[in-house]
Amino acid sequence: MSSEDDVMTLKPETFKTKVHSSIALQLIDVRTPEEFNSGHIENAINFNYFSEHFKDSISLLQTNVPVYIYCRSGKRSSKSVEAFKAIGFDSIYQLKGGLLNWKKLGFEIISN
Repeated sequence: MSSEDDVMTLKPETFKTKVHSSIALQLIDVRTPEEFNSGHIENAINFNYFSEHFKDSISLLQTNVPVYIYCRSGKRSSKSVEAFKAIGFDSIYQLKGGLLNWKKLGFEIISN
């Protein structure tokens, strides 16, 4: 686990424990809809980082509820952190190594 300006980067094991044990959280997949439909973490909401409406979409979330962000490899989630901070999120967590790391450990993904 590492921290950088109010953002915690969590190893997949820790990320999984947090998203499966916490009652109040927002799990956001910032990949494209096509990537999301091919497989995502259960209960995730898809907000496409490349969409022109990305910032509008995340502004609908509750800033006082922890947000857990992931993408394919960690690059888009890292880039998206600034948008979440700008809106005023109190607690931001991202998945280290993205969904690639998650799947490498054999953790479950849901396909549409």
